[in-house]
This record gives sequence, structure tokens and C-alpha cells, in this order.
Amino acid sequence: MSRRLISIGLLGALVACAALPPIDEGAAAKLATPLAWSGAYAPGPGDSRVSTASLVAWWQRFDDAQLELLVGQAMLANTSVQVARASLRQAQALRDVAAAALWPQLDGSASAQRGTLGGHSSGNRFQLGGDASWQIDLFGARRAGVDASEALVGASQSSLGDMQVQIAAEVALNYILLRTTQVRSVIAGENLASQEETLRITLWRQQAGLVTALEAEQARAAVEQNRALLPLLQTSAVQTQHALAVLTGQAPAALPALVDARLAPTVPQAREGLSLNVPAETLRQRADVRAAEFQVAAALAREGQAQALRLPSFAIGGSLGLSAVSVGALGNSSAVLGSLLASVSLPIFDGGALNAQVRVQQAALTQAQHQYRAAVLSALQQVEDALEALRGDRQRLDSLRLAADAANNAALLARQRYGSGLIDFQTVLETQRTLFATQDGVARASADVGSDQVRLFTALGGGWSPTAGTQNR
Repeated sequence: MSRRLISIGLLGALVACAALPPIDEGAAAKLATPLAWSGAYAPGPGDSRVSTASLVAWWQRFDDAQLELLVGQAMLANTSVQVARASLRQAQALRDVAAAALWPQLDGSASAQRGTLGGHSSGNRFQLGGDASWQIDLFGARRAGVDASEALVGASQSSLGDMQVQIAAEVALNYILLRTTQVRSVIAGENLASQEETLRITLWRQQAGLVTALEAEQARAAVEQNRALLPLLQTSAVQTQHALAVLTGQAPAALPALVDARLAPTVPQAREGLSLNVPAETLRQRADVRAAEFQVAAALAREGQAQALRLPSFAIGGSLGLSAVSVGALGNSSAVLGSLLASVSLPIFDGGALNAQVRVQQAALTQAQHQYRAAVLSALQQVEDALEALRGDRQRLDSLRLAADAANNAALLARQRYGSGLIDFQTVLETQRTLFATQDGVARASADVGSDQVRLFTALGGGWSPTAGTQNR
């Protein structure tokens, strides 16, 4: 009988193996990665290649202690980062559960029984025993499950890194917006003071009969129009500070004022001297691309597991125990009870459920491969877009700075000539408006350059370390 069972099991294994479609391990959707980035970015002679270490904490290139403090707080207390950490711990626990199935299972038991019949004792029974079972993973179904769980741990680790990348970028972008709003408030205040001085000169000239009430009202309108901008900027600054507080895991109003009255605010920008890694190295650094790659590995392992479940399964089990009518008698050899069982099971007919499960996992693998391709293409696009935006905004900033210098000189000359009665008020008003517009434009363009740098660092995969597997737990 045992020989027949073994023969049936081997025959079933051979039939099942012959019916299995091959696993296409090379179908992981590899793309032809470009050798270099487009010509939109030309490194300067003093530029150096980006290193992985410099990308991990790219915000230090902005040389802003407040920004570094905020990013550090967000990495520890941000709610989304904490959720991602909990997801990583869950994936690790599930991996351990899957790995435990590879080992034999041991259970112990003890019982005491007292029976009665007609109100009288019918005897006692004491038992001690242990059971052992082991399902032999001959065709690797359980090992494939462990491999899938291990890949999901890697995906979860990379997802945590991707969340850190996003949060660091969001903190930096909001911080740049806050500083830009403060700089714009200073510019608006300085222009308001200049227009108020022009208004006083206009009122003096009106009293002297040199200008009409029209010029005076125009000067007053310009003053009040500029004054009305200050509350909007203040509101924007407070709301941005609320956003930074929430990003760092605090209540909106819990963050102290991020302004030093002793120092004039400046728009943060990273240090220059930056060259880029080749696209292939950037893709290896990107957390989202690595997460998508781990998902492909997990889907591939699950497909192998589904195919292995169609094969015979073998198990060994047994029990060993003691049974006697008294505790003292448990030591007698006659109290020993034992059994050993070996079994084999082979799916013969299940209505096509196992074959359908294989097709399910094959479809899931195809989805994971296409998602990986999408992640790679999106990463390449983000870098190219960030490079192009940085190039254009740098050129715009250079032109606006030249325009602001010229507008400042023109405004000074116009005020002097207006005070001497050499030009009319319309010229003064126009030069002041031009000055404010160009200075405000410089602040906005500086913010755009800083934001472009943040997006470039993020697109390059900065903000996390692929090797920091334990420090983020």
C-alpha cells in the first residue's frame, strides 16, 4: 500500500509539472535607460557629482538651521511618516509569520479526568503528551511565500523612504514660501514708506499751488493700494506657518514665530556647484522606483507559490504521551502512548480553482511590471522637468535682478526731480510701481529657483537612504 501511495504521488507530481506554464523571470519590464540627461542642464566647471550621502540630507545645502530643524522634526513626528513606519513593522511581522511555517510545529498538552457513575467515582485518568507536525516544503510553496513577504518588507521600507522624501520636500517648499512671503512683506513695507513720502511731497506741492488735487488723490490711492497688500501677505505667512506645524506633527498654532526681528528675512536657495548622477544611478536611488521593483519581486514569488500549490504536498506528524490512572503511574513504561503519521495529498479535481489562482497571480505580476515601468518613466520625467524649470527660472531671476537695479535708480531719480518740479507726478507714480513690481518679481523668482532646487533633489531620490533599514523602524 505504501508503495502504491508513493507511486501515485510521484505520478501526480510529474503530471502537474508537465502542465505548469513556465515562470517568465525576465519579464520584469526593463526599460532602456538614457545614458545622460538632456542638454537643458550644463554643469559648470566647478560642479561636482552628486553623492548618495549628499542627497540623503539635501536640505543642509540651503545652510539654514531653521529649515534643518523643521525637517528633522517632521521626520520624527509627521503622522504620515509614522503610519509608514507602522506599515513597515506590520510587513516585517507578516514576513516572520510566513517564515515560521517552514519549521516543524510542536504542541504540548496535559489533562486530568475524574469520572463518576451513579454518584460513585469510576476512576481517574491523567495524561501528558506532545504533538509534532511538519509539512515538507518539497516544491517550495512555503518558501515562495516567505520570498514574497520578504519582498514586501523591502517595498514597505522603500515606501517609508518615499514618504520621507515627500514630507521633507513639502516642509522645504512651505518654508521657502514662508520666507518669500516675509521678504515680500518687507519689500511692500519699504515701498509703502516711499509712497507715503511721495504723498507728503505731493501734499506740500498742492498747498503751494504747484499741483492739483488730482495728483494728491492719485498719490493717496497708491499708498492705500500698497497698504492693502500687507494683510494678505501676513495671512499667507500665518497659514504657511500653520502648515509647517502640522507637517512637524504639532497643532497649527503650536509652532513659534519663525522670524527673527534682528535679521532681515531671505529666500532660501541651495549652494551652487552641483552635477548630476547618470539616470541609471538616479533610478537606483529613487525610493518609489525601488518600491515598485520590490512589488514585482513579490508578485513573481506569489506566482511561483500559486504554481507550487498545484503539486503534491507531504506532511509528517506524530504524538508521544503518557496516560495512567494516577500521577505516580505516569512513570511506568506501560503508560507510554505514541503514533507516527506520514501523509501525501494531491489535488485531483477542484473545478479549475488552482489554475485560476495561477492566472490571478500572473495578471498581478503583469500589473506590477507595468507599474514599475510607470514609476521609472515618471522618475525620468520629474528630473528632466526639474532641470528645465531650474534653468529657466535662473535666467528669469538674473534678468529681474538687473531690472530691479535699474528700477531702483529710476525711482530715486524720479523722486529727486519731482521734488525739484522737473517732472510730473505720473512719472513718479509709474517708476514706483515698476520698482515694486520688479522687486516683488525678484522675490518670487528667487522662491521659484529655491523650489526648483527642492524638486530636483526630490526627483534625484534625495531625502532617504536605501541602506538605512533599521534606523527608521
